[in-house]
Amino acid sequence: MHWHEGIDDGPVLNIASSPAATIRVQAGPGTGKSLGLMRRIARLLEEGIRPDKILLVTFTRVSARDLEKELMELAHPEVVGIRKGTLHSFCLSLLNQANVLAFTARIPRPLLSFEERFLLEDLRLYDGFGTYYERRRRLKAFEAAWAKLHNQEPGWPQDAVDRRFQGNLNEWFQFHRSILIGELVPLALSYLRLNPSCPELNLFDHVLVDEYQDLNRAEQALIDSISSHGNLIIVGDEDQSIYENFRYAHPEGISKFDEAHEGTVDIPLDTSRRCPSGIVEIANSLIQNNLRRTGRVLEHLSENVGGDIHLIQWGSMHEEAEGIATYIISKIDSNEFDPGKTLVLCPRRQFGYLIRDILRNRGYSAHSFFHEEALDGNPKVINECSAQEAFTLLNLSVNHDDRVSLRCWLGFGSRSLRVSEYERLREYCSNQNRSPRDALDLILNNELTIQYTTGIVQRYRELQQRLDAISGLSFSEKLDYLFPSDEEWAAPFRLIIDEYQNNQDLSEVLELIRTSIIQPELPRDVPYVRIMSLHKSKGLNADHVIVCGCIEGLLPSRQSGLSFEEMQRYIEEQRRLFYVAITRAKRTLVMSSVSSLPRELAHKIGATIQGGDRHNGNTITSSFISELGASCPQSIRGQDWEY
Repeated sequence: MHWHEGIDDGPVLNIASSPAATIRVQAGPGTGKSLGLMRRIARLLEEGIRPDKILLVTFTRVSARDLEKELMELAHPEVVGIRKGTLHSFCLSLLNQANVLAFTARIPRPLLSFEERFLLEDLRLYDGFGTYYERRRRLKAFEAAWAKLHNQEPGWPQDAVDRRFQGNLNEWFQFHRSILIGELVPLALSYLRLNPSCPELNLFDHVLVDEYQDLNRAEQALIDSISSHGNLIIVGDEDQSIYENFRYAHPEGISKFDEAHEGTVDIPLDTSRRCPSGIVEIANSLIQNNLRRTGRVLEHLSENVGGDIHLIQWGSMHEEAEGIATYIISKIDSNEFDPGKTLVLCPRRQFGYLIRDILRNRGYSAHSFFHEEALDGNPKVINECSAQEAFTLLNLSVNHDDRVSLRCWLGFGSRSLRVSEYERLREYCSNQNRSPRDALDLILNNELTIQYTTGIVQRYRELQQRLDAISGLSFSEKLDYLFPSDEEWAAPFRLIIDEYQNNQDLSEVLELIRTSIIQPELPRDVPYVRIMSLHKSKGLNADHVIVCGCIEGLLPSRQSGLSFEEMQRYIEEQRRLFYVAITRAKRTLVMSSVSSLPRELAHKIGATIQGGDRHNGNTITSSFISELGASCPQSIRGQDWEY
C-alpha cells in the first residue's frame, strides 16, 4: 500500500506532512508513533531527500531493530540507505571514523554490568569517592557527562572530587583497554563541541529520534549538535521514561523541549489505539499521582470499550505460579487466548521461572526472557558467582589477553575482591610497561616477586590449570565443562547455546552469549507464551497481559542511599514502569500479588516483609494498586477467582 492510502489518521498523518523544521511528538502508549515516523520518512523520500541524509535513532537496540523492520516494510527501494540504529552505535561509528578513539588510545571493549563492580571496588582505594553506592552514582553521572541534576548542562565535571574521579576512571580504562558503553556519548559530544568545523556536524538534513524521554541530558545535547544544520523531529512520552535512576535519563527533556527549541511545532498523540477504555482509565488514575509531569491525559478510541481487568492475591509464590499457569492453560484450551498473544511480566525472574516451568511441564510452550539476569550474583562469595566465573573463563579461553576478564577472575571469591593485591600488580605493570598476564607468568616461574599478592597469584595458577583442562577437550566437552547441565545457574546459558547448535567454536559461543545478554531478541510473532521483566516489555503489546509479583519492595522496588528528593523521583520512575506494564494490554489485564515469601528469597530480591514465622515473612500488595482509581475491581483471593 502507498504510504498515504487508507483512512485519515489525523495527528499521525500530520507528522508526515508538517513542514516545520523542529517537531515534538508527545505520544502516549499505543497511539501510533511508529506509524507516524514511518510516514514521515516515506514523505521525505518521496520529496527526493537523499536517504544517507536521514538519520533515525532510538535508545534501545530492541527499538532500533523494530524500527529497521518497519522501515523495510515500507518497500521503498531507498530505505536501505537511511542511517539507523541506537545513538550509542552512531557515536561509536562517529568516533571511529574521526579516529577519536585512536587519538585517545581507547579500546572499544565494553564492560558488562558485573564487571563494573570490580572497577568501582578498585576506585575505593582513592580518598573522597564515598561508599560503593556513591561511587556508582558518580559513574552514572560520568556517563551522563556530569549532568547529574536536571538543571545542569552536560560537559566536564565542575566539582574537584568529580574531576579526580574522572581522572582515575580514565587511568583504569586505559590500563584495562576498555570502555563503558555509556561513555561513547560524552566522548562524541566533546569531540563535536571542540571541533565546530568537523564534517560530522553537517552529515544529516533530517534527524528523527524515537524514545526521546529515555535519553539523558548529554544524549539530548548530542542530538541538538548533529541536527543543528538540519530538521529535527523527536518522539516520546514523559510518562514512559523508565531509566532516570539507572542512567540519569531526562524526562523533562521532552516535556520542556519547546523552551529550549524556539519555533517547535507540537503534534500530540493522545488517543490510544491499543488499550480498551477500562485500562486507559486506571492508567490515567495511576500516572496522575506523579507530580513532575505536564498533566496530559490518555484517551481511548470510542470502539475500544471495556477491558477484562482482574486483581488477584495468592498465599505464596507457588500458589501464584500454579494459579496463573492454570488460568492461562484454561483460556488457551477454550480458544480464548492465543499463546503468542499472552505476555507475563514479573519484577524478578524467580516469579517468571515458576510459571514457565509449570506451563512447560503441562505441555504448553513458554519462553522466558531474563537473559540479562543470567550474570547476576555476588562476586565476593565463590558459590554465588558461578555464572560470572564461567563466563569470565569462557572469555579468557577465547581472549587470553583480556585484561578486564583477568581482573575479575583474580578477584572472585574474596570479600575485598583482592583490591589491594591487584593494585600492587597494576602499579608494577604500569611502571614496567608489562601486561598483568606477563607479570603473573614471571611470578609463577619464580622470576619476579611482588609482595602481598598471594591471593591473586593463587587465582592465576588456578586459571592456568582450568585453561589447560579446557584446551584438551572436544567442543561439546568444553561446553559441559564451562556450563554443566546439572547446575541451575548454567541453565540460561544452556538455553542460549541450545538455540544455536551450529556453533562449533568457543569464540562463536562467547559472541552468542554476549549478544543474547546485552542485545536480547524479543520476538513478536511467536507461538508461545512470553515471560519477561517489566522493563523489557517496553515497546511490546499483547492481547493478554499478566503482571505478577505486585508487592511492596518489588513494585516499587527499594533503593538505598537516596535523599528525600531522589527517593521521590525514584518512586515516580517506578510508577511510570508500572504504567508501561499495564498499558501493554489490548484486551485482558491481570495484576497478581502474594501475601508471603520465604525470608531468604525476600532478602535476596529486595521484597518488603514483616511478621510471619521463622521461614516466611508477610508481604503487602503494591501501593501502586491503590492508585488505580475507583474503576479498578476489588482484589480477590486466588481460590475465589472465577474466570
